[in-house]
Amino acid sequence: MKAFTVSRYGPDALQLSDVPVPSVGAHDVLVDVRAASINPLDKMVRNGEFKQLLKYKRPFVLGHDVSGVITQVGADVRNFKVGDEVYSRPRDLRIGTFAEFIAIDTDDVALKPRSLSFEEAGAVPLVALAAWQSLVDVAQLKPGQKVLVHAGAGGLGSTVIQVAKHLGAYVATTARTNDEDKVRELGADEVIDFTKQDFADVLSGYDVVLDSLGGPNLEKSLTVLKPGGLAISVVGPPDPAFAKQLGQPMLAPVMAFLGRKVRKQAKKLGVHYEFFFMRASGAQLKTLAALYDDGTLRPVLDRTFDFTQTLEAMTYVEQGKANGKIVVTR
Repeated sequence: MKAFTVSRYGPDALQLSDVPVPSVGAHDVLVDVRAASINPLDKMVRNGEFKQLLKYKRPFVLGHDVSGVITQVGADVRNFKVGDEVYSRPRDLRIGTFAEFIAIDTDDVALKPRSLSFEEAGAVPLVALAAWQSLVDVAQLKPGQKVLVHAGAGGLGSTVIQVAKHLGAYVATTARTNDEDKVRELGADEVIDFTKQDFADVLSGYDVVLDSLGGPNLEKSLTVLKPGGLAISVVGPPDPAFAKQLGQPMLAPVMAFLGRKVRKQAKKLGVHYEFFFMRASGAQLKTLAALYDDGTLRPVLDRTFDFTQTLEAMTYVEQGKANGKIVVTR
């Protein structure tokens, strides 16, 4: 089959290859890929930013989001059948959605939302799981609390806004001038135009901040939290809990060292900081599918590329041109 693989780490490492169709384990399903979206995580994995933590055996197929049709089921599979339309964010070390087929553990799979096309469904698993897990599992967000979502017009931010509103929060977000109407339509109560204002000058007393930019943006985010508030970053620096999540607790001291500066700042301000790295969950995707089908959530797409244009799609995302999710289709 055709697939886009990484045989060495680097910005130009992704290439179209001929590889065997994946074997199907007893607890797996084989999915004919109809759509896969591009995520910043794809660039990070391709470049080797997680190579000490996620030890992929090269060459490996890249891609973290998928929607498609099941063409084969493993011997122990009872909850899915051939012909089912599904979507998934396969677990780490078993990614590979930039391909014609992928074998996925059924624990990571859910039936595709009926109301979404393959293109739309292929855009949402990673961002929807990240939004749900960060706000529900990590922040334990409650109705009436205040949430700041950075980059609200982006693929992740646009989903976090919607999930936060579903959970009953007051939502502020940062966005460009021409995206204000878009993020308000998604549910944002307050929009900070970052081209004209510094969010740290106008916001205060927030319970949760979800940061997807890192660096100085994360450091300033700590200052808008109320005492006991929580800043969650999806771009780092990592913390000791991340090493444990990846099953490598021996690296916890290294993670603690890398995140010492931001944790020190948070402690001084009387707030908390957590690094967030989403996990695969078919059960949560089932919950999210119902929210897409009843109209609570909706996908936000920028544009689609043909599967053969996956390299161009990656470049488009890396150049910062995307205003929503970028999807490759077959």
